[in-house]
Amino acid sequence: MKKKSLKEEALYYHQKGRPGKIEVIPTKETANQRDLSLAYSPGVAEPCLAIEKDVNDAYKYTAKGNLVAVISNGTAVLGLGDIGPEAGKPVMEGKGLLFKIYADIDCFDLELNTKDVDEFVRTVKILEPTFGGVNLEDISAPACFEIEERLKEELNIPVMHDDQHGTAIISGAALMNALELVEKDFSKVRIVVSGAGASAISCTRIYVALGARKENIFMYDSKGLIHPDRNNLDGKKSEFVNGSVPADTSLAEILKGADVFIGLSKGNVLDQDMVRGMAKDCIIFAMANPDPEIRYELAKEARPDCIMATGRSDYPNQVNNVLGFPFIFRGALDVRASGINEAMKLAAVHALADLAKKPVPDIVDMAYGNSSLRFGKDYIIPKPVDPRLITTVAPAVAKAAMDSGLAKYPITDWEAYKEELSKRLGQDNIISKVVETKARQDLKRVVFVDAENVSVLKAAQIVLEDKIAHPILLGNRDKIFSILEELRIELPGVRIIDPQKPISREEEIKHIEYSEIFINKRKRKGITALEAEDIMRSRSYYGAMMVETEDADAMIGGLAKKYPYTIRPALQIIGPREGVKKVASMHILMTRFGPLFLADTTINHHLTSEDIADITELVAESVRKFNIDPKIALITYSNFGSVPHGESAVLMRKATSILHERHPDWVVDGEMQAHMALNPEILDEFYPFSRLAGHRANVLIFPTLSSANIAYNLLSEAAELEIMGPILLGLKKPVHVLQLGATVRQIVDMVAIAAVEAQG
Repeated sequence: MKKKSLKEEALYYHQKGRPGKIEVIPTKETANQRDLSLAYSPGVAEPCLAIEKDVNDAYKYTAKGNLVAVISNGTAVLGLGDIGPEAGKPVMEGKGLLFKIYADIDCFDLELNTKDVDEFVRTVKILEPTFGGVNLEDISAPACFEIEERLKEELNIPVMHDDQHGTAIISGAALMNALELVEKDFSKVRIVVSGAGASAISCTRIYVALGARKENIFMYDSKGLIHPDRNNLDGKKSEFVNGSVPADTSLAEILKGADVFIGLSKGNVLDQDMVRGMAKDCIIFAMANPDPEIRYELAKEARPDCIMATGRSDYPNQVNNVLGFPFIFRGALDVRASGINEAMKLAAVHALADLAKKPVPDIVDMAYGNSSLRFGKDYIIPKPVDPRLITTVAPAVAKAAMDSGLAKYPITDWEAYKEELSKRLGQDNIISKVVETKARQDLKRVVFVDAENVSVLKAAQIVLEDKIAHPILLGNRDKIFSILEELRIELPGVRIIDPQKPISREEEIKHIEYSEIFINKRKRKGITALEAEDIMRSRSYYGAMMVETEDADAMIGGLAKKYPYTIRPALQIIGPREGVKKVASMHILMTRFGPLFLADTTINHHLTSEDIADITELVAESVRKFNIDPKIALITYSNFGSVPHGESAVLMRKATSILHERHPDWVVDGEMQAHMALNPEILDEFYPFSRLAGHRANVLIFPTLSSANIAYNLLSEAAELEIMGPILLGLKKPVHVLQLGATVRQIVDMVAIAAVEAQG
């Protein structure tokens, strides 16, 4: 992948539509003058007066309690260094985005144009009334130490510099588990630290808090060992001086017999000989990014007995800060903590370490394609897609705040709190991450039948660069190359096939082979040999035949043609799997309550009650593959017989009876109106006997194609909901037909889903 293509894609990503990555949206009704009079004048005076009497009511009447400031001066941005506050803003917006999608915390990013510590501290201090917490970010050492220490002393809200403490907390949990696996004592192991910046200092402090002894720790900066004889130690480095060996002892020498290496410096400072000299069952955390201190493969080759962790997602044991900061602030905010202390950070360490020892949820296994993923040398820390993080780490932090006297709003019902945390995040943001992560585990060949389309080619580039699948393009070569050249899209090594114009003997033979297979499949359907040869020049038929003959693993099409022109070849060539009477389709809408599955949205016009029951079973099967328990509503305009003789009401009523008979343990009911299905309170009040009582439906089954199609299009546009689909259900092999106007993001999502299905 050339840097230019990544650069252009990243710049386009940040500028498309509304520039940037975050926005502010209202959380209350603003539809009419009455709403506005409550939101502003004169109604707003009442919460103002209440807060004047008791400032703690700001948590009750404003967004303060769920609002974190992400604050930086741009002096140590990622691996870019001192690039200035404006240049650092995209990173701060990104941090705010992570807070939101992982812990439902709202953020304002604030970029301060100052390197003066006093000015920085003063500015943040006078902003305290606005926020429930402060996340300091990308501030260079040693200023970052003083800034955090002073703000923690002077503010009465949680403050944390994540660059210092995030890696410390995650690596601390990983190191605890690694030492447990190799049966070594924290107080006895010799630890070598490469790097002496803010993160290294904070990590080492955590290790000491967990039981490591300072006399067993040897820290190195770019000038060598942190030694008492040195007169050039700045910041907090002197905290970890060690004079038990000569000042000129090299990193290679100190590693002989060492138990643990902690890398927070730069790539490739270790070699295999240095690793070979370490103690038995050594632990190597090479956390420099993107190039670790030693490559994973080299370390494991030199020392197969080692436990290895890096900062990279493509190797086991990723030390990723997103495992910590969202949930630490979540717990701190929820008890209105006045700070984040060592007890809270250590609580997060222990919670993460304990979580790694518990059985891994199916959704995590699915994401990483490893059904045997369990606590061991290749799994010492939870995965970022683990949905239990918010309900494990946040309560641990909240309880530590209460036990240490920092909580101003203690939690009394922990089960209710965990349930609230679960509801904060639906699985809408998990599905795409899980599916793409799973797709990367075993790359499949996905054929794009509409490759003369700009969006398809852009999606193919993402699929290739992000290692989601191996794209195969079908279309006119000249047109494809013209688009690639014009838009500077790079697809190195991607195969392009034009069914209209074979360019090799191999392609000519394939055309003949495909035609003969098609004749055998359709010879009783009036197809002649000449017609079969002509049909096989159609990209949709050619792509379906590639999948049928295992020349490709999955197919994506439909963006340039009407839906039937792409689904028909799939039905004729691949067909439904055994036992499936009706192939159906499903869309997934990403709502703030989690994913909402809708069916049948694109295929079947005329359905019987048995057809609807069969389709419901297909949808439920697919939903469970996302590790989601289906709660199914069969919807129409009637509620449980309120319209006795309406056609669709009777249809859905009978289908419900069939499903109740087939699956007495399912949470499925009907017929009912859509608002009943999506509003548990109303359903409980009027129809408490329903199997859906107490549940919000996450699967909606419609009586007709038109109603389903209208619903998903209306919701996706009017409510601006993200959408995945249509997902075809019931075919023998994975084929998916895109809707007209599908975005690049939607195409990539569908490719990932197709690739995962092909793995199955």
